[in-house]
Amino acid sequence: MTAKEKKELAEKFHPDFSLSDYGEIAFGVNKGIKVPKNLANLLSGKSLTYENKLYELSPDYVVDTLIIGGGGAGCAAALEAVKCGSVILATKFRLGDGNTLMAEGGIQAADKEGDSEKKHFTDTFKGGSAKGDSTLINQLVSHGADTIAFLENLGVGFDKDENGEMIERYGGGTSFPRMHCAKDCTGLEMMRVLKKEVFSSDVKILEYLSAVEILTDDNNRAVGAVFVNTENYKKTTVIYAKSVIVATGGAGRLYYGDFPTSNSYGSTGDGVVLCYRAGAELVDIDSLQYHPTGALYPQFLRGALITEKVRSLGAKLVNNQGKSFIDPMETRDVVCASIIGECREGRGVNSGKDVGVFLDTPMIDLLHGKGTTETELPNLYKTYLKAGIDITKEPILVYPTLHYQNGGVKIDEFGRTAVKNLYAVGEVAGGVHGRNRLMGNSLLEVIVFGRIAGETAGKDSANISVGVPSAANLKKYYGDCKGIKDEYSPQIMPKIN
Repeated sequence: MTAKEKKELAEKFHPDFSLSDYGEIAFGVNKGIKVPKNLANLLSGKSLTYENKLYELSPDYVVDTLIIGGGGAGCAAALEAVKCGSVILATKFRLGDGNTLMAEGGIQAADKEGDSEKKHFTDTFKGGSAKGDSTLINQLVSHGADTIAFLENLGVGFDKDENGEMIERYGGGTSFPRMHCAKDCTGLEMMRVLKKEVFSSDVKILEYLSAVEILTDDNNRAVGAVFVNTENYKKTTVIYAKSVIVATGGAGRLYYGDFPTSNSYGSTGDGVVLCYRAGAELVDIDSLQYHPTGALYPQFLRGALITEKVRSLGAKLVNNQGKSFIDPMETRDVVCASIIGECREGRGVNSGKDVGVFLDTPMIDLLHGKGTTETELPNLYKTYLKAGIDITKEPILVYPTLHYQNGGVKIDEFGRTAVKNLYAVGEVAGGVHGRNRLMGNSLLEVIVFGRIAGETAGKDSANISVGVPSAANLKKYYGDCKGIKDEYSPQIMPKIN
């Protein structure tokens, strides 16, 4: 498709252009910006920390670096920060729970002859509708090869051929096969080794703590955070820190409507709210990514991710007329819009409850030989087999699923926000992907920026002292506090889809 055709298709059918359920941010530096209504309500939520003066409580812990979030970005940050001083990693559920372990397809890195960081940069910039921050993209792609080496040294079992060479595949919107995979459970494999390393380190892990406020002092410095117990919101924990790294992931579980989500249950936008209320700026926060191929049938799998690797192996998208209607390796926003268009214009396949399109999985074995699907996609194959569906013999029904938060907290190339000593890394941060993310860049991002922020925060912490929390930033944020919504307080976990 031409650039013009892609643009027209996206504007006609992609949810970023068609959703009407938006609200305005009521306070702060991005006041007046339209974002999905549930996030707008959270950003306008009442602060129990401010109202009950929780910032005056004595700390339960004092540490050099506090990391909020226990997924890929949080673990990567912890492993670097602990080299420089004491580290606490606090996470809403268990260490490793989150979206990283659910990532299936692979991780991008330009480390093969014929490929280059420049090509990876160009693919990423173009794939994001030319809206990504070039400095951040350059930081991402320039650490690709180092990241693969880092993960392999930790023990990640990437797919290799009989000669021991890394097998690399195409992703949607990529000009070169640079996708490093571990079957169809790459994120799970990465989290396996990252968790092992964190558990073996001197990082103190606090599980089942949900962050509800970043503490700041009168000099606009992050000096810690307030937490409530995930299972008992009346139990409060206060941690003072010299540096705070927020790595809480995305917000997929906040958004309701016609789309299911592939996100973990903890993806409720916490980090965006935490950083914004502390004084950080947001960028592209209205842009969400809908993965083109979410499972539609059977019902218990609805919204589950069907990795892009299926399409890279040759499976086509087919409408109810038996026609392939889009190049399956176009960028995700274009494929997503195309599927939605087919369904809205009457060419979708009706499951009885939902309308989607076929993903022609039997094509994989026809193209590459019998057994390829079972070898390359063992998790997907077994999952559907348990439901009585042999994906090597019959196609599966798919429809876009809410998958990723493209925008987020504005950062620099070291993960720093506008608030001193406050960092944001991973999906909670914006700017890297612009208006659309390419497959495999998220797993690269969590490691690259997690490690850089962890190292930077750890070194910075050695030269600063712990500050004294105050209400100055929150008072500035809320003004006279008129119109605050009690029911959307971030102190209470949002309802999940």
